[in-house]
Amino acid sequence: MCGRFTITVTYDELQKYVEEKYEIEKISPDFRVPNYNVAPSMDVISILHDGKRYRIGLLKWGFIPSFNPDDKIGFINAKAETVFEKPSFKKAILNQRCVVLADGYYEWKQDETKQPYRITTDQKLFAMAAIWNTVTDSSGKKIHTVAIMTTKAYGITEEIHERMPVILDKDTEKIWLNPKYIDPLDIKSVLQPYKGKIHMYKVSKRVGSPSANDIELIEEM
Repeated sequence: MCGRFTITVTYDELQKYVEEKYEIEKISPDFRVPNYNVAPSMDVISILHDGKRYRIGLLKWGFIPSFNPDDKIGFINAKAETVFEKPSFKKAILNQRCVVLADGYYEWKQDETKQPYRITTDQKLFAMAAIWNTVTDSSGKKIHTVAIMTTKAYGITEEIHERMPVILDKDTEKIWLNPKYIDPLDIKSVLQPYKGKIHMYKVSKRVGSPSANDIELIEEM
């Protein structure tokens, strides 16, 4: 799964990155970076393509399906293997795809130690495949939410957990964000384990607390 991640660039670095990669000239001052411990229910930096251009904004991490608009938690992940079958996701996977920006994610070793690790890639910032939805709750409030796609772990990440987020490269991201791709076979071809270089190292158990958010969290133990 993917339950915590990091985006440790500065505001200026993020602005430069999205301008060069997505031709987005201005980002919101509301973007909270650096963030050393992004947790569910937080607003996450997301990018989609509206058919004409890339757009960037904040989505609440915890996908709320349209048939349950008053859900307070939502789904933080959606499995690549079953996303087309789930009533909660089958519309979004075809028409409401986006990416969530990160530069690392945390995972806990599945044994008695519960040791957290931070996992990074050969990309300074990477795009995690995601799906979004907008609902209006019973109070009339619109809520924009997102779930991160996961797939089977690959390489060294298999040592600590059986799942990992779907991390896109330049080519697969173009397919994922292109709204013209609605063939499930094309979409499934993108939902694969990341085959680029991956680095993994132990970090402090303090990362388990959503209130902990400082640079020491990403230091190697």
